[in-house]
Amino acid sequence: MNMITTIKKLLEKKAALHTEKSATEAYNIWSASYDNQPGNLMLHLDELIFSDLIKNIDLKNKRIADIGCGTGRHWQKLYSGKPALVMGFDVSAGMLKQLQQKFPGAITRQITDSLLNIVANTSVDCIITTLTVAHIKNIDEAIAAWARILTDEGELIITDFHPATLAKGGKRSFNHNGKTLSVMNYVHSLEEVKRIFNKNGFTVIRQEERYVNEEVKPYYEAQNALAVYDRFKNMPIIYGLHLKKNHAAE
Repeated sequence: MNMITTIKKLLEKKAALHTEKSATEAYNIWSASYDNQPGNLMLHLDELIFSDLIKNIDLKNKRIADIGCGTGRHWQKLYSGKPALVMGFDVSAGMLKQLQQKFPGAITRQITDSLLNIVANTSVDCIITTLTVAHIKNIDEAIAAWARILTDEGELIITDFHPATLAKGGKRSFNHNGKTLSVMNYVHSLEEVKRIFNKNGFTVIRQEERYVNEEVKPYYEAQNALAVYDRFKNMPIIYGLHLKKNHAAE
């Protein structure tokens, strides 16, 4: 076997072991094991940031929309705030099935775009969207839809994989049947996201970021992934935003 053929076969083998899929397909596959991921750094950091940001919002009697709700990881915390209702929207039927098993009777809807046409204007008091933004291709369209359904002075909590890390090749991936599957992402810089929010009448109340540093190094050690740690050391890995929609112009 000559060198070119050998290299080609190695590349083909590598590609077969690592495949990128759309958010819908990937999360349908991932849904069965998504809530059983001990040692998942992103879920750990997301929980920390989300808990820190949501505690500053009074959820009592509020109408909440969770965009990209997944399995409803944060719903127990939302329900503890005694909201009037919680609605979940996601592209993955598999993730919504897991949510329904945890919260029977929950209000959920599978969506295929970001327009949220089934939700009336100014009918939502609070939107949360966690680990979702980079899965949305047209973020301008999505943010405009969130502005449409949110009441004046309504609030929004975002967490997501940091675009700086995505731009350097960071991936959301998981193992399935011996293969590493990655979820398709779109890189929207934090500056771009905040600019679009500002254009749609939002004010940033608070911004949080967490970095790849010594504090999280044990997560990489446990996965035998110190090479990945060294590659992304000192880079931001996740961010969170708390925003408020301003009063509409008179």
